Amino acid sequence: MRTVTLGSTGITTPQNAFGALPVQRVSKEEGVRLLRRAFEGGMTYFDTARGYTDSEEKLGAAFGASGLRDQLYLATKTMAKTPEQFREQLDTSLSLLQTDHVDLYQFHCADQVWRPGDGSGMYECMLEAKQAGKIAHIGITAHKIGVAFEAAESGLYETLQFPFSYLAGPREVELVNLCRERNVGFVCMKGLSGGLITNSTAAMAFMTQFDNVLPIWGIQRERELDEWLSFMDETPSWTPEMEAFVAREREELSGDFCRGCGYCEPCPVGITIHQCARIGLMLRRAPSAAWLNDHWQAEMAKIENCLHCGRCASRCPYELDTPTLLQKNYEDYQRVLAGEVSVGV
Repeated sequence: MRTVTLGSTGITTPQNAFGALPVQRVSKEEGVRLLRRAFEGGMTYFDTARGYTDSEEKLGAAFGASGLRDQLYLATKTMAKTPEQFREQLDTSLSLLQTDHVDLYQFHCADQVWRPGDGSGMYECMLEAKQAGKIAHIGITAHKIGVAFEAAESGLYETLQFPFSYLAGPREVELVNLCRERNVGFVCMKGLSGGLITNSTAAMAFMTQFDNVLPIWGIQRERELDEWLSFMDETPSWTPEMEAFVAREREELSGDFCRGCGYCEPCPVGITIHQCARIGLMLRRAPSAAWLNDHWQAEMAKIENCLHCGRCASRCPYELDTPTLLQKNYEDYQRVLAGEVSVGV
């Protein structure tokens, strides 16, 4: 079984980790069952966040009284902007996770790199929590690559979590290599690029090229868990055939596209941006009549009411021109409905 060590933390865990954002979408009973099955199958690293509604609560229910705490790693995050919020959110996370400490505490979706002495007191909160034994290691997550590079270069963070998949460009690979050089653990989110990547074998094979990258796979269904667990013992190899396949994928999906992170929402006129801004790609990637039903026709029609207020674009961590992207997808969608463009449904 291939393992990954997260930089200077010493955290060493099997190559596939559990991203617990999706378990907020299932019942508590189902979430607990999935989490325990994941551990039994070999996963030892579980990633969640205070902002993932009841995800922490389900992790606590799965492992809090199980006697397994010392056999696994819990990583969570805070979007706090003040020391008061930081302390409150950390204590809430510990309570819900039913533990006295988390192995990794991360600033969540950071739009700046908190530093000692910057006047905010935020990094000092991390040091205070570490000294108190409430956290073992300090990390940061980002979506903007400039922030990610600054964090990796700062020497202040033991881990960096950033989107990385086989659709990544040279700049992202440079970031991974920098983290290796600086001994900063690299936690990979969005290894399936928000659902645009549908070949999990290729996604896993791509990751094997980077011995310092720990991918956290978002898992909501048992069949998804079974797939990732199967790669524990039979890890796909990065072959010339796989490389050629990925090259074709990159050609099809290159350029600006929505990753579906949802940080642009809510929209003042109710547009479901994280789906509507990429529905053209979803129709081609995973053709399904479900995307053409009455519900999604009504959702796409909301784009006609776009205020062009710029809120979504200002919030987009990938700095996309979201209103233009929405309009383009709406036009493509209308062509599909009119029969001018064929998709398999």
